[in-house]
Amino acid sequence: MKQSIVQMNEIEPGIILLQMEDREHKNMLTPDMTASLQAAFRLIGADTRYRAVIWTGYDSYFSSGGTKEGLLSIHAGQAVFTDASVFQLSLECPVPVIAAMQGHAIGGGLSMGLFADFVVLSRESVYTANYMKYGFTPGMGATFIMPYKLGYSLGSEMLLTGNAYRGGELERRGVPFSVVPRGDVLAEALELARNMALKPRASLVTLKHHLTRTIREQLSEVIQQEIVMHEQTIHQAEVKERITHLFGN
Repeated sequence: MKQSIVQMNEIEPGIILLQMEDREHKNMLTPDMTASLQAAFRLIGADTRYRAVIWTGYDSYFSSGGTKEGLLSIHAGQAVFTDASVFQLSLECPVPVIAAMQGHAIGGGLSMGLFADFVVLSRESVYTANYMKYGFTPGMGATFIMPYKLGYSLGSEMLLTGNAYRGGELERRGVPFSVVPRGDVLAEALELARNMALKPRASLVTLKHHLTRTIREQLSEVIQQEIVMHEQTIHQAEVKERITHLFGN
């Protein structure tokens, strides 16, 4: 785990704060970031002291999603989005995970956060499933988790349009998450974590495994369907042009 970009701290007994802080790349899912997150969740899952995880970013960024180089590599047929998979890490974590998305969550970064057991958004931040902005169909489990967590209407709208939404707008649209000012996101997440930290770990693990059963059973098939859709859409010349000229705008 690259300590400089992913930090783990037990902030209270049984509560781990997992913070992504790659300021150079604005928390994009670079190879270093994906490897560091995988290592961190392995450590968390193996330590029986932990009962809850708060997963957050820095300043105004939660996760900026895939890199331009990574998208072009998939376009060229040199990779698929499952090669360095991180979107399912919180789902596979044995104890509950709270995605404290205090900052912008973009593309795969939003999908990654939505797989957490709890989500806290900030009113000021931007949340977008911007895959279709670049002309290719969504991956990272987005076609399942967004309608599942946000409701079919809003989830489908976000996926099909690729538009960006402020947390305050999502709050008005009725998302089933806490939406608070950015400065209050961690405090909101900590209250949830404290509540769970009082419970027996074995009970938390057992109940989480039960509650996530539907997602786990359906996710593998969804990912295969997303890979097929990618094969049909991401190799278009127009997609390369869009990634080259629109990325980061």
